[in-house]
Amino acid sequence: MKLTTVTNISVDGVTQGHRRIDGGTGPEPDAPDGDGGGGFDRFGWAPPLLDDEASTFIGRTFQRADAFLFGRRTYEIFAGSWGAGTDPGNPVAEALNTRPKYVASTTLTDPRWTNTTVLSGDLVDAIGALRAGPGGELQVWGSGTLIRWLLHHRLVDEIVLLTYPVVVGQGTRLFPSTGPDLGLRLVDARSTPRGLTIQTYRTTGRPRYETATA
Repeated sequence: MKLTTVTNISVDGVTQGHRRIDGGTGPEPDAPDGDGGGGFDRFGWAPPLLDDEASTFIGRTFQRADAFLFGRRTYEIFAGSWGAGTDPGNPVAEALNTRPKYVASTTLTDPRWTNTTVLSGDLVDAIGALRAGPGGELQVWGSGTLIRWLLHHRLVDEIVLLTYPVVVGQGTRLFPSTGPDLGLRLVDARSTPRGLTIQTYRTTGRPRYETATA
């Protein structure tokens, strides 16, 4: 399966706080797993910019997944909302409730969301086996810490960025100030009426760098 990450991101690279959870100010799916907020107070910057075209893209992207991979905190948030089955007919809920789900966690022992498998051993081997197995696409939504770990271990095949036209100015960013370098090839790009840009990149290994010439 192709491993694809899908991330809501601001123009300045922030993933934290793109929406509130239950109207509160607690952690959200795009914050690092285990992040309790750290004084961040700019929650909810994405919904005012979300339009029908972006929502349709999100629904179709969920529908094309063969399986999902989550960090523990994102999994628990999704299980508590989408797993409750309160929105019949919603394409996101339908995909999440019917497709296999995998959670990278050493602390989750009793997942209650049906069709869930906990990956608690050697994650590189376990995720490598999933990628080598049958199926079209293994998607990662939210799970910022997990995505950075996957990038570090070069386990990501495609990166989808939903970039919102806003500068948040603080908060956790998808790409840290120091991390692995990564070559990308743009395979799809589109924009929506409210100014979101949606880019899909295929990873190409390490980038090439200019060399000095005489």
